[in-house]
Amino acid sequence: MRDFYSSISAHGRFASLKQWLCLFAVSAALLAASACRTDCADSTPPGFVHVAEAIPDAILEVRYYSTYNFIGDRIRGYERPTPMFTIEAAEALKAVSDELIPQGYRLKIYDTYRPQRAVDHFVEWSHKADDTRMKRYFYPDLDKTVLFPQGYIAEKSGHSRGSTVDLTLFDMRTEKEVDMGGTFDWFGPESHPDWGGNPETRTFTGDFPAGTPAGRKINEAQFRNRMLLRSVMLKHGFKPVDTEWWHFTLEAEPYPDTYFDYPVR
Repeated sequence: MRDFYSSISAHGRFASLKQWLCLFAVSAALLAASACRTDCADSTPPGFVHVAEAIPDAILEVRYYSTYNFIGDRIRGYERPTPMFTIEAAEALKAVSDELIPQGYRLKIYDTYRPQRAVDHFVEWSHKADDTRMKRYFYPDLDKTVLFPQGYIAEKSGHSRGSTVDLTLFDMRTEKEVDMGGTFDWFGPESHPDWGGNPETRTFTGDFPAGTPAGRKINEAQFRNRMLLRSVMLKHGFKPVDTEWWHFTLEAEPYPDTYFDYPVR
């Protein structure tokens, strides 16, 4: 581990944002595993389980525990980087992981259960017009005032019901995230599953709105990577949304009408 830290540090500072994020992901995963070994059993509410316990092959990068998210602060209610999930959703996601591991992929999880107090934090932030610290990274094309009416932020989130997950794939051969042609929590049409193709037939069309900058288009390989994740998630009982390629909810979720507020710990 000492060699790893030394290799990404140059003259006492991190060489790039990408390397900093790599360090954060590894450190968060180690902290999550360590925390779960000590008191996971004591900190989960009834009907929930820690992801690190249920899916030990998963890589955890809990963005809302960090400050690298669309707000720029740790989000209220994320007391530890130890994501929780309903037992039923965890069992289904374990089946997804078990299918992908032999193909050379691991799941990389950004968020699962999200307490209502975290959603309230999002809503409060949306009303602070001057706080645009992370605009360039997550919503450069949008005025902050449209995030609520366009549905990017809402007063209730399916995540708070405990069976929704935000995730991507990690390629064990390249030791990198699979290239999806876009980043988690990017607010824009580039995050839609139908960006560049038809997700129902998993067919890449290469059709984009007129005037789309070349850097915002995705290629066929990137589209197929999105479809790989989507197809395996659907196969094991999850349903997608039409605005985020990374977002899935267990179709038979056990608490469809309950929005929990337990802290993540």
